[in-house]
Amino acid sequence: MDSAKLNKTELPEEKVDKKEMALGKKNYLLIAVSFILIVVGFVLMMGGGSTEEVYNPDIFSTRRIVVAPTITFIGFVCMIAAILYKPKQ
Repeated sequence: MDSAKLNKTELPEEKVDKKEMALGKKNYLLIAVSFILIVVGFVLMMGGGSTEEVYNPDIFSTRRIVVAPTITFIGFVCMIAAILYKPKQ
């Protein structure tokens, strides 16, 4: 094969001039906010547990059973929405 024929099959410069990223700035910002929500949810779940010697009733607190998992779940839902979000052009 002739090398001149191979060069003619290349794409024109004007069609390849700008590469687009898969996600935009707003997507990355929303992903960061979602990640922070997830981390806050897990931090709220932390705390001391019960041992065989000492019972800690704090393991059943509303913060650890209701609030923290809810915030974490909202963070995961927001993460999915942030990835799927497509800005208007």
